[in-house]
Amino acid sequence: MTQTTEIAPGLSVAAQIEKADVAQLAKQGFKTIINNRPDSEGVPMTAADAKAEAERNGLRYAYLPVTSSTITADDLVAFEKLVAENPKPILAHCRSGTRTYLLWAATQVVGGKADAAALVAEAAAKGFDIKSLPMLSAKLKS
Repeated sequence: MTQTTEIAPGLSVAAQIEKADVAQLAKQGFKTIINNRPDSEGVPMTAADAKAEAERNGLRYAYLPVTSSTITADDLVAFEKLVAENPKPILAHCRSGTRTYLLWAATQVVGGKADAAALVAEAAAKGFDIKSLPMLSAKLKS
């Protein structure tokens, strides 16, 4: 089972999930899965297969593929909307969980809800390296 890390109330991140993980996530009480990993990265389960498995287990599923180097302001808006409009708790995942953490953290900084340095330190304490957050946030604010 993939390890989950809560990064905000009702929102956790994880590394790439596999088919067997979906039923476990449902048993743990998750209501929604957000997949931020593009299918082009050689994923073990395509977005279409993951959606079908999530629905079989009574979970909502959303696919918002991003790469760390190409996150846009539109991606932030889309991610915030998915988090706001879907049942919680939510598990958002990518290859390692880091890009999803970065995506969420950027929504917080760009939206004026949190300080980038504080989020970088918090993420590091949880085992995630999002040192690119200040630069990404500055780029997306301009």
